[in-house]
Amino acid sequence: QVQLAESGGDLVQPGGSLRLSCAASGRIFNIGDMGWYRQNPGKQRELVAEISRGGNTKYADSVKDRFSISRDNTKGTVHLQMNSLKTEDTGVYYCHADVPQGGDWAQGFVEVWGQGTLVTVSS
Repeated sequence: QVQLAESGGDLVQPGGSLRLSCAASGRIFNIGDMGWYRQNPGKQRELVAEISRGGNTKYADSVKDRFSISRDNTKGTVHLQMNSLKTEDTGVYYCHADVPQGGDWAQGFVEVWGQGTLVTVSS
C-alpha cells in the first residue's frame, strides 16, 4: 500500500510564491506518474501538473511558466513550486500517484490520493 501526505498549503498574497510537497510512504520503489490536482467547491478536480517517473512533465495551460513540478524517486516525493500566484490559483491541492497493483505493473494500477492541502491566494 502507498499513502500520500501533502504539506505546504498556506495563505499567500497575489504575486507571491509557495512550495507544496508530497511524501509517499509504503511501497514507493516503482510508483508511476505523480501529480497535483486542485479543486474548488462545486467544481471538478482539475489537473495542475504531473510528472512521469522519467521526469516528463505536463502542465495546465493556466499555470505554465509559473509552476514547476519535480520529484525524487528514491524518496518518493513530489514538489510543486508555485510562483506569481493569482487569486484563481486558490483551491485544495491534492497529490496523486499511479501505483502498481501488488507492486507489479502487469497486474494493473490504482490511483492513490492524498488528503489535500489548502492554498489561498488573497490580499
